[in-house]
Amino acid sequence: MYKLLMKETVMRPPLKMLVAFLLFTFLYCFESNAQLCQGSLGDPVVNITFGAGSNSGPPLGSTNYTYVPKDCPNDGFYTIANSTRNCFNGTWHTLTEDHTPGDVNGYMMVVNASYTPGDFFVKTVDGLCPNTTYEFASWIYNVLQPYACDGHGIKPNITFSIETTSGTVLQTYSTGDLPMVANWTQYGFFFSTTSGTNSVVLRMTNNAPGGCGNDLLLDDITFRACGPLVTANINGVADSVDVCTGDNSVFTLHANVSAGYSDPVYQWELSINNGASWANISGANDTVYTRPATPNVATYLYRLAVSQRENINVSTCSILSNIVKVGVNEYPVTDASNRGSCIGDTLFLNANGGSFFSWAGPMNFLSTEQSPFIAPTAAENSGIYFVKVTSSKGCTTADSTKVDLISKPSVYAGDDAEICEGATVQLNAAGSDNITSYSWAPPQGISDPNIPNPVALPKETTLYILTVANNECKVYDSLLITVDKNPSANAGPDRVIIKGQSVTLSGTADGTDVNYFWAPNTNITGTETLVPVVSPPASQVYVLNVISNKGCGTATDSVLVKVYQQLYIPNAFTPNGDGVNDNWFIETLQAYPGAQVKVYNRYGQIVFDNHRKNIWWDGKFKGVQLTSGAYVYIIDLKNNTPVIKGVVYVLL
Repeated sequence: MYKLLMKETVMRPPLKMLVAFLLFTFLYCFESNAQLCQGSLGDPVVNITFGAGSNSGPPLGSTNYTYVPKDCPNDGFYTIANSTRNCFNGTWHTLTEDHTPGDVNGYMMVVNASYTPGDFFVKTVDGLCPNTTYEFASWIYNVLQPYACDGHGIKPNITFSIETTSGTVLQTYSTGDLPMVANWTQYGFFFSTTSGTNSVVLRMTNNAPGGCGNDLLLDDITFRACGPLVTANINGVADSVDVCTGDNSVFTLHANVSAGYSDPVYQWELSINNGASWANISGANDTVYTRPATPNVATYLYRLAVSQRENINVSTCSILSNIVKVGVNEYPVTDASNRGSCIGDTLFLNANGGSFFSWAGPMNFLSTEQSPFIAPTAAENSGIYFVKVTSSKGCTTADSTKVDLISKPSVYAGDDAEICEGATVQLNAAGSDNITSYSWAPPQGISDPNIPNPVALPKETTLYILTVANNECKVYDSLLITVDKNPSANAGPDRVIIKGQSVTLSGTADGTDVNYFWAPNTNITGTETLVPVVSPPASQVYVLNVISNKGCGTATDSVLVKVYQQLYIPNAFTPNGDGVNDNWFIETLQAYPGAQVKVYNRYGQIVFDNHRKNIWWDGKFKGVQLTSGAYVYIIDLKNNTPVIKGVVYVLL
């Protein structure tokens, strides 16, 4: 490969320079899929990333293709974009970002090659140094899917050419057919400038014809000085050391520079902003540099720049070693603390501000946890706990925390009790002498929740929890006050029957653990049921008695059963609003549940319908008072007897 490259080189350098170039090429500038520098590189002289922003980016002035502001250009067109999505029915790969690392919305060049092979990117590169070897490199992505074009898509084939501004070719390199792989691949080669050469022309030619395929992405084009391999270390062994503030250690930086430069010069450089900028270290012009101790906290980065003597004043002509680091780190700031001062509970220890912890304390306590705990504690766990806190950089701070454990109080809330609804109960707690506070919960109905012996008036069964404390130590006990519900009786509504009928009473009884009975026990089917059937021959009062078996008293209620000899239907009423006989109400109709009553005017129109409910008539029809007169009624008792017809008079 090297002989082929030399044949393509038009310039004829002197024999001494040619021999040095051959040696340098063989040692430092070879790679199987591209001719990339294997020695050390300098900072980029040129770094073309195409910028960043929203789609689409601005057009270029360095291409013969036509710009279009869309993600998917056609043959012979290009665009600047930060992504490609579903181009040509998915036959292109979808990329959501460019190649440049950490470049948010970074652009790349999207090329759809023309049908005729030719140049697609031409750019003049300035600021180069004479008699210097450079690596040119670019990242390329064959964007065509393997299945596209029936599996026979045209593969891009790129030739890179470096020329003088007058057109003399300095070096060329061909990629061959770009494989259809779904990833970015770096291609490049090296070339050497001659005396007086500060600018070159970069030309990229697509050798493949257009058509179905021959589509590519281009990003991160760089020119970097390439030279001998320069490796730096600290004290001959490490590339990174960390010390703590106040450490006066002196470190010696060494660099090994392989052969390749005929008259090399050296300059150690320092960066204290993580490599954003570099400054020369005055007097550090050898491969060995003794670094003095520095008190300030910072990350100090060092590298050795190497160049030919003739280019000593041009930083872009230098190659650079790997970066070595000396970190001066502050000691961690920690605050050891503890929580939990009661014997028998859990003691929690804590320290902060570091990455590694080492605890030691009473009873041979040892731990490497940041927040260890001891459970349950004993009196012997009291004492001072020491901790060493070490940062990730190896800086250690010591601290301690004092633990004073005290005995917890003891308490007995009292015996459970049972009371009747509405009664009070005396609470009597007993506890140790070291109790400093009492608290009963819930506090509702408690005469004073903060004393040991309050009076409680619970409305319902309640579990009272007593909390007592001795400074930070708390203990709990509880007692249950069961509230028995007082008895209550409801004999139900008064009833009406016709002599010889029977009726079912509807009583209810409530309360905790109650018994009940009816009195008197005559003309009744049973006295110990809430729904007995009664059939008194005359009007009778029945009393429902409800007795608490818990000693919470007795409750009574009565119901009147009215007995009529026959159904009585009033024949007149005076709905004049004087409060006397204002409604037509058939009381005895209660003996016939579900009876239907309808009243008609003289035109046969229904003016009242009870809808089979025991209700009265106020002499109105649809809210309007009817005139005085006779109105016919029809009553159906719904007991398979003939309907009852008659006249009722409305008198105003």
